[in-house]
Amino acid sequence: MQYKVVEIANVTDEEIEKILNQWTAEGWTFDTMHFAMRESSKRPSMAFLTFTRDDG
Repeated sequence: MQYKVVEIANVTDEEIEKILNQWTAEGWTFDTMHFAMRESSKRPSMAFLTFTRDDG
């Protein structure tokens, strides 16, 4: 199994959609999404999306 981690610095719904569509179109399967938060903001400062795909 292969893993792909994509970091998003500009966390918007449009950017998340773009990344999800880009990597799933290339054969990767979405796995998880994690957010890094700032103490001074309610919005995430970064997001990390992970994808997987079979080696074969």
